[in-house]
Amino acid sequence: MLRFVSRLLAICALLVFGGVAPALAVTKCQMTYQLKGWSAFYKTSRGTGHVSCTNGQEANVDIVTHGGGFSFGASNVVGGKGTFSQVEDISSVYGSYGEAIAHAGAGGSVDARVVTKGNVSLSLSGKGRGVNLGFAFGSFRITPR
Repeated sequence: MLRFVSRLLAICALLVFGGVAPALAVTKCQMTYQLKGWSAFYKTSRGTGHVSCTNGQEANVDIVTHGGGFSFGASNVVGGKGTFSQVEDISSVYGSYGEAIAHAGAGGSVDARVVTKGNVSLSLSGKGRGVNLGFAFGSFRITPR
């Protein structure tokens, strides 16, 4: 009887603890980017970037933004930097994010963005050249190149 109870407890322990998935590993990723665009109520930009993560993963990416708001001008951001929230791996950074953007400049230009996609967020800031002013809401898409 003791042998039966021991086996039953072992089977129950395997069912309870053996089915638990291990915790997902997380990594921090950063992105450098350049982005060029224009706006006249409608805002659009295209650019490229490089994502690198603390787990060693890296990728070159394409960036496309579209949106609208009170926004006028043209800008060319170079040397932009972004920081992602913790992700499982680099594939989590790809996709379409919702964005809120504020920008201002005359000659020198400053660009600040916060974009979110589910539980992944990305804060971006950059300096460049342009004549622009405004704020806009829209989409910010990152795809592997």
